Amino acid sequence: MKKYFFILFIILISGMVVSCKLKKKIDMNKDTIVRMETSVGNIVFKLYKDTPKHRANFLKLIEDGTYEGTLFHRTIKDFMIQGGDPDSKDAPRGKVLGMGGLNYTIPAEILYPKFFHKRGALAAARQSDDVNPTKASSSCQFYIVTGKVVPEQSLLDFEKKRNQNMVNIAFNSLAQKHMKEITLMQKANDQQGLYELQEKLFSEAQGTADKKGEFRFTPEQIKAYSTIGGAPHLDGDYTVFGEVISGMDVVDKIQKLKTDRNDRPLEDVKILKVEVVDEN
Repeated sequence: MKKYFFILFIILISGMVVSCKLKKKIDMNKDTIVRMETSVGNIVFKLYKDTPKHRANFLKLIEDGTYEGTLFHRTIKDFMIQGGDPDSKDAPRGKVLGMGGLNYTIPAEILYPKFFHKRGALAAARQSDDVNPTKASSSCQFYIVTGKVVPEQSLLDFEKKRNQNMVNIAFNSLAQKHMKEITLMQKANDQQGLYELQEKLFSEAQGTADKKGEFRFTPEQIKAYSTIGGAPHLDGDYTVFGEVISGMDVVDKIQKLKTDRNDRPLEDVKILKVEVVDEN
């Protein structure tokens, strides 16, 4: 009886230790360090305190064991690797992945240009703007930027193109609202009316773009993108909520894997465990 009681006591104590580990008190005023163990090595992240909703959600998923057994289901060399799809657990070879989630989204916390898509950035995946205009993040899918080095002149050229694109997007949106009017003018062959409406809409589009402000890279971005690399075309559109602080060699190993036509690696890379290991 004493031996049985001792064994039971050990089991209870062990359970308390595990529970304490999962419920570890996190100082929300500091960045949080987590380690992701994968089937090809470990990756250590820093989760930013300045994106509290995304950090809290990531920590909850860690506690729930949501990521354990999931795959890095999408990899594109010199761009990024993506994981966190619950449907990827035990997914057979060739299954198309990337649509899974937990039936909720996270409000965007896009702190641009403070956080940007430099090499090693940890960011939340999301649905496209046409169905997700608020840029809300996926409940669980994330990506790690690998990217490539971009010459400084190319970054300056990109600024110009992106600013022009802002005007084009605004113009097309306004044109859609006036489609009936445009169609009637076209049927009537009213070239003067079409020209005047075009000029009016272009002026309004320019005003809309001006209110948003010109897109400009900061000196920090230019330095990072032109030296270590990244994916600058994603800036301002996705929430960056952390970064890799060690294990980029593992990330590079994953990005170099051969993939199928849907960018899924032919060799499964599993997330075995994720845990909080320290605080910064």
